[in-house]
Amino acid sequence: MKQLQTSLLLTAALSLAAASVYAQAAKSPPAAGASASPSTPPSIASAIDREISIVEKQVVEAAEAMPEDKFDFSPEKLNLPGSDYKGVRTFGEQLKHIAASNYLIWSPITGEKPPDTVNDGKGPDAMKAKADIIKYLKDSFAFGHKSVTTLNSSNLIEPLTSSSGRPTTRLFLATFAAAHAFDHYGQIVEYLRMNGIVPPASRGR
Repeated sequence: MKQLQTSLLLTAALSLAAASVYAQAAKSPPAAGASASPSTPPSIASAIDREISIVEKQVVEAAEAMPEDKFDFSPEKLNLPGSDYKGVRTFGEQLKHIAASNYLIWSPITGEKPPDTVNDGKGPDAMKAKADIIKYLKDSFAFGHKSVTTLNSSNLIEPLTSSSGRPTTRLFLATFAAAHAFDHYGQIVEYLRMNGIVPPASRGR
């Protein structure tokens, strides 16, 4: 019961936030050249979809910024004194893990079976080419966008089971995938900088 009350409060807070954003937008005059027609009112689904778009842009741009011959890079190769990077994922493996996890986390929202390529969250072992990995990554985010369009007030906190067999809700899964991707984005940013590459999101600052 306590968990349900917490979920209901969270849903109400998100709804109020969305309503507030919409009210502010309605008060603001349209930008120069913008259409005078009203925009579609925001919803919980559109708010989460926007969050996915933000992390998708940063992760994909970071992936595209790394040269293909560095996709097998991991900090372990630097042999930094006092460090402990033994066995950590390579840059390409980080991206495949993000993509595979996207499928695993988002699939219960719609009940679709994740593709066989998820490989326990590792992604395809044989996939090494930069273009293939980036396509796999983009396809996983497209799957997320499709999944969150099914969210509504009646199914948002309906109990369901995650891919790992744990009880959860669509709201948690929809937002956790983005949080997980941001976690690994922070790691691939360090991989870029270790190779003298400024992450696209940090350029021009």
